[in-house]
Amino acid sequence: MKSVKILGAATLLALSATAAHAQGAATRVEQFKDWGAYVFNDPQRGKMCFAVSQPKDMEPKNVNRDPVYFFVTTRPREGVREEVNVITGYPYKEGSKTTIQVGSDTFSLYTSGDGAWLENAAEEARLVNAMRRGASMVIKGTSSRGTVTVDTYSLSGITAATQKALAECQ
Repeated sequence: MKSVKILGAATLLALSATAAHAQGAATRVEQFKDWGAYVFNDPQRGKMCFAVSQPKDMEPKNVNRDPVYFFVTTRPREGVREEVNVITGYPYKEGSKTTIQVGSDTFSLYTSGDGAWLENAAEEARLVNAMRRGASMVIKGTSSRGTVTVDTYSLSGITAATQKALAECQ
């Protein structure tokens, strides 16, 4: 059931990222503990490969949210390698920032709608490397209603899933 939800979200991400009516769906290549490796063939943007996971814990518990996902995406045709993105399941507060904490490393993300991306794209490799070394990752954000959320992800399987995604897009 979880892989079906991720497959749907992955397809939505790919569709929204292309701003086109792509056909087909993302295909799970392999599941590595808490992270899956997927491939999506977009007719306009080409092949996209990504690792994706969902949080193990979400606070506060009484908040109604759409599914939440964290992606590490590679799009060879666009020269994009391991771009990180979080889909938070609610619209972020306009102009708000989101943070990712992995061990002692903190990263700042800008928000748009229900998504967030690193403010400094040059830090993506550092974040992905921190994720590969870490055990868990905490993402804090603020909804358009002012609710502060804290999502905790397991990083078990991230190394294998990102390596598989990269290999699929070679």
